[in-house]
Amino acid sequence: MALKKVFKLVLNTVPRPVLIKLSLMARPILELSMRGSKYTDPIDGKSFRKFLPYGYEHSRDNVLSPSTLSLERHRLLWLYLKNETDFFDSPLKVLHFAPEQAFYKRFRKLENLDYTTTDLNSPLADITADICDLPFQDNTYDVVLCNHVLEHIQDDEKAMSELYRILKPGGWGVFQIPQDLNRAQTFEDNSITDKRERAKIFGQYDHVRIYGRDYFDKLRAIGFKVTEVDYTNSKLSPEEVDRYRLSPGEIIPVVTK
Repeated sequence: MALKKVFKLVLNTVPRPVLIKLSLMARPILELSMRGSKYTDPIDGKSFRKFLPYGYEHSRDNVLSPSTLSLERHRLLWLYLKNETDFFDSPLKVLHFAPEQAFYKRFRKLENLDYTTTDLNSPLADITADICDLPFQDNTYDVVLCNHVLEHIQDDEKAMSELYRILKPGGWGVFQIPQDLNRAQTFEDNSITDKRERAKIFGQYDHVRIYGRDYFDKLRAIGFKVTEVDYTNSKLSPEEVDRYRLSPGEIIPVVTK
């Protein structure tokens, strides 16, 4: 319980760029202290007796990998990319928004990828850019990864339009978001500006909405073709879902142009 409180306090008080740098320093200690065999991170294949807690408002037990610092969504995406796509094999021009620590060094080492990272604030980004006004030409990228970004953006339709513009015809992307699948309609209220109130309502102090099932139709309205991939139920056993510490029923939004 004390560890959960510490993680929650750090997440809610330390600015994200500083948090990224601190986590990189802490990772070797966490990895060594939590070695075991019960749970496995599929990204690097390392196993641990348990994972760490994580969450800005409602802390989740046993979800943060001590080695890659991946969460449920990262491990799910890795398994999908590895097993269901040509991401690791074909020559691809890739743009990665808000690059996750679990991925960006591994992706950069892939010789088949022409790989660029971008974000407005992240110290891991190659190019500093506003997702609503991107400095890239039309039809540039074969693959766009933009995960857990749109819930931070006030004008998400403008951001989606920019993502569509820069993606090549025939290209594809993954646009994961925190989503309440029990909610038919997305909820947002721009009058809520207090960080504590936002955390209570939206789940995180810097989120501006809770996406419902209509998220997929929002993407379709921009022009994307959307496949709602229920990977934990269609491709993985319950034992694998537990061993990899995934979120059962999480949908991967795979888009194509």
